[in-house]
This record gives sequence, C-alpha cells and structure tokens, in this order.
Amino acid sequence: MGKVTIVVLRVVIVIALVGSVAVQALIAPLLWLDLGEEELWGRIVFVSIVVIGVATLQVFGICVWLLLNKVRRGSIFSESSFGPVNVIIGAILVAAALTWILAAILAPGTTAPGVVALLGGAGVVLGGMALLVVVMKALLRQAIDREAEAQTLRSELDNEVI
Repeated sequence: MGKVTIVVLRVVIVIALVGSVAVQALIAPLLWLDLGEEELWGRIVFVSIVVIGVATLQVFGICVWLLLNKVRRGSIFSESSFGPVNVIIGAILVAAALTWILAAILAPGTTAPGVVALLGGAGVVLGGMALLVVVMKALLRQAIDREAEAQTLRSELDNEVI
C-alpha cells in the first residue's frame, strides 16, 4: 500500500472521527430534545442506539488506523494484527444488531414498513460485511503462515549454503 493511500485514509478517518464526536456531542442531545413528546423508554433506547452505533464506527476507525500503522511499518503479517481485526468484526456485528433492534422497535409503530425493511436490510448488509472481514482474517492467517514458511526455508538455505 502506497504512502499516499495511507495518508488519504488517515485523513478520512480523522474527518470521520471528528464528525462522529460532533454527532455524539451535538446531534444526540438535540435528538433527545426532538423526541420530547415520545415515551421516556423510547427516547432512551433510540438515542442510545444512535450513540452506540456511532461508537461502533469510531472503534472501527481506530482499529483501521492501528492496522495502517502496521502496514506502514511492514509488520501487518504478525499475530498482533488479529486483535484489531477481531475488534472490527465485533464492532460491525454490534452495528448490525443495533440496526435490527431499531427495526424491531419501529416495526409495530407508525413507521412505514419500507423504512423498517430498509433497516432490516442494512442489518443484513452489515452482517455480510462482518463475514467479509472474517474471510479477510482467514487470508491474513494464510499470509502469516506462508511468511513463516518462507522464513524457515530461508533459514535452512542460509545454513546449507556456504
């Protein structure tokens, strides 16, 4: 991965993190006020889903940043890379679950069925994204194993050749 790509991705992550903090600090309280006529439990659940959902994006961004550091240093093919990847999978699954919970809460109300279906579909897409990252994790495992094999072979060749 080129240096320009890493820099651009880091800029995007910073913009996303700043924007997400603004959503949590400014938009969530305004949403709370806007839902003033709703039942208290509904306000709490809805605003909590929004805040936690944004937090999953923040966790995702931070983990990608950590992986970018490993790419830059050339140490991405190591066991320590699995930690951030596992957290990314978990964050995406939490986002999918929150989306389905929101759809389930809105379903019996006055929300249009199409909106509920869109939320359900978004949850399915997020679940698919988590599975995609699981596949990428398996590819990372294979790359790490191949790197270990290559180092073993290099070591054996170094010892054999005078």
